[in-house]
Amino acid sequence: MAASTVVNGLTSPNVSNADAGALAEEQCRAAKERAAIDSASRLPALAWLAGATFWLLWASFFGLVTSIKMHIPWFDVRVIMELGIISTLLSVPLMVLIARSKNLSLDAKIGFCTFAFVAAAALWLVLRTWVFDIRWSEHGGAWQTFGRTRMTHLSLIGYGWGTQAGIAGILWLVPRLSRTPLIYPNALIAAAAIWNVGIFAGVIGILAGLGTSVEWLDFPPFVPPFLIVSLAIVAAWGIVTFTRRQESHVYVTLWYCFGAMFWMPWLYTVAVIINIYSPATGVVQSACNWWFAHNVLGLWLTPIGVGAAYYIIPKVIGRPVYSYYLSIIGFWSLALFYSWAGMHHLIGGPIPPWMVSASTVGSMMMFIPVIAVGVNHHMTMLGHMGQLRYSPSLRFVVFGAITYTAVSAQGAIEALREFSEVAHFTNYTVGHAHLGAYGFFTMIMFGVFYYMVPRLTGQEWASSRLIRLHFWLCSVGIVIYFTSLSISGWFEGRQMNNPDYPFIQKMSNELPWLICRSIGGAMMSLGHVAWAILFVLNICGVGSRREGPTFFREKTSAEVEAELNGSTATPAEVALASR
Repeated sequence: MAASTVVNGLTSPNVSNADAGALAEEQCRAAKERAAIDSASRLPALAWLAGATFWLLWASFFGLVTSIKMHIPWFDVRVIMELGIISTLLSVPLMVLIARSKNLSLDAKIGFCTFAFVAAAALWLVLRTWVFDIRWSEHGGAWQTFGRTRMTHLSLIGYGWGTQAGIAGILWLVPRLSRTPLIYPNALIAAAAIWNVGIFAGVIGILAGLGTSVEWLDFPPFVPPFLIVSLAIVAAWGIVTFTRRQESHVYVTLWYCFGAMFWMPWLYTVAVIINIYSPATGVVQSACNWWFAHNVLGLWLTPIGVGAAYYIIPKVIGRPVYSYYLSIIGFWSLALFYSWAGMHHLIGGPIPPWMVSASTVGSMMMFIPVIAVGVNHHMTMLGHMGQLRYSPSLRFVVFGAITYTAVSAQGAIEALREFSEVAHFTNYTVGHAHLGAYGFFTMIMFGVFYYMVPRLTGQEWASSRLIRLHFWLCSVGIVIYFTSLSISGWFEGRQMNNPDYPFIQKMSNELPWLICRSIGGAMMSLGHVAWAILFVLNICGVGSRREGPTFFREKTSAEVEAELNGSTATPAEVALASR
């Protein structure tokens, strides 16, 4: 007798009762296997994610300070920084007690935690001003100049947040897709500790004036060994895990993760040697610097973000990826063409024209992986757009996936000489970089973590309202940030190319847009605070035990029925989607 069977959110028609029972049994076995794998990944993945979240808050602070200094140069951050540290130290113990209380509702806990932080800040302001009479010296304030705060922000975003967030995702994705429990957890936790010691030393070094002033390699020369050792440990773990995998099929996400784990240690080690320890001379050093600065985004953060989207989107909506062949085309064309890019940042500089031309060709060829990925993601989501109303993970990831298509197409066009002659050396480039590193990568990683963390901790998220606030603050913030810098940057470039246009007038024209930049940055920073609160509450056990995902709003029975009736899949597709 044939039946229509619903498994994992998919309707599989014309399946016999015996096949349906076997399929359900396979689903149960796979779920238990995933739970065991997640349990093994818990401590290493959360260790890297905790470090990423900590440095994200500091990166937000220094980024906001840097942005404000663009239109308020005399802005003094020392009192605010001190206030943040002291109020955090004073309020965290109270927050932990509030979070563990069983007599308060969830909304009351969040409200009391917020009040505890604000009250601690107000208390310290009173104490430092009228009791202790603490005053900053007029000397020794060089650490808060624009150059140092900007280097600190960039380094913390790239290495404090981006790299650690990516590794946290890899430590969860790779064991799941390899169907093997995470191995050598102590080595990975040690790697996280070494990495964070290096980041801390690097931040202190930059603020003390020891930075190298080499884009994306700003940390002092004594920091890279810490980072190289950590990257080597993670890469070695990846190789051993791949050889021990129990799943013969290598899903596309694994291609991207293993590619990233191979590319980043090689890129970073070579770049440090060529630019820091044994620097090349003349224009060669500039070419090597931009080769690294561009590829750390394209061959490290991009593969992790795209690979994670290839996992989360099919997983949440319960259907396989649209085309496996398109996904492989996207991966190998990314590997082939992206490494050519970067030289367009030196258009007009004293480098051989053929280098710029080759780089421009490579940038234009990037339309191949971008179109392949964009079509694949869109066709996978087709017919399931309504789920964006419910799933936080899906909403963040789809936002990031759409942004990937947009920012990649923009980057390819930006490599053209005629376009670069206007946009280069302007705020336009800054907006483009933030759209890629934040609008694409960071938003996807937030979506991954909203799916990943409950499966590691066994605890669902404390507040769907706070997740919704996080999404809208970050999404609207990056749109304001990118739009304001793109518009101001384009007019800035045209005005700078006009020798008759007064420079001081150009600077005055930028002020309203720079204020908009700070507003967008402040919104994103508040979103990061919301994420940090949610993460800490989850780690502390605040929220329901995990029985089902946290939705923005629960689906009605009619919506569930309509979704099931509108989705069909073969038994093989059901099994594949459940991995």
